[in-house]
Amino acid sequence: MKKILLILTVMTLAIQAGFQSIDAKTLQKMQAEGIPVIDIRTPAEWRERGIIKGAHLMMFFDEQGRPHVREWLEKFTQIVKDKKSPFILYCAHANRSKAVGQWLSKKLGYEKVYELKGGIEYGWRELNMPVERLGS
Repeated sequence: MKKILLILTVMTLAIQAGFQSIDAKTLQKMQAEGIPVIDIRTPAEWRERGIIKGAHLMMFFDEQGRPHVREWLEKFTQIVKDKKSPFILYCAHANRSKAVGQWLSKKLGYEKVYELKGGIEYGWRELNMPVERLGS
């Protein structure tokens, strides 16, 4: 029984190792270390709610919820050069970033995928973290 629990624990950690949720302070620390932060919201959301300073603005789903996979991956691979490089995703509430992050980790094999827990609304703005405003 102990052996089975150990195996399950190791398997769970291995699955989670490729994709992790992080808090705002961890994001700031990682960004300061040069790890890219990618905002996958829409341009309207960027203008309306602001962005995390220094984030790469790369809409993944349009306003109708359609993914723009090919175009997005072309831009993404210019920022994240290999599958072992860490990066951080965020969206409004972490629903989209969690889905995209898990897809990148599980389906495309990226090893160090992070997402802002709660997104910019609950994981950043609600904690009074700074946002940068974009012009209309």
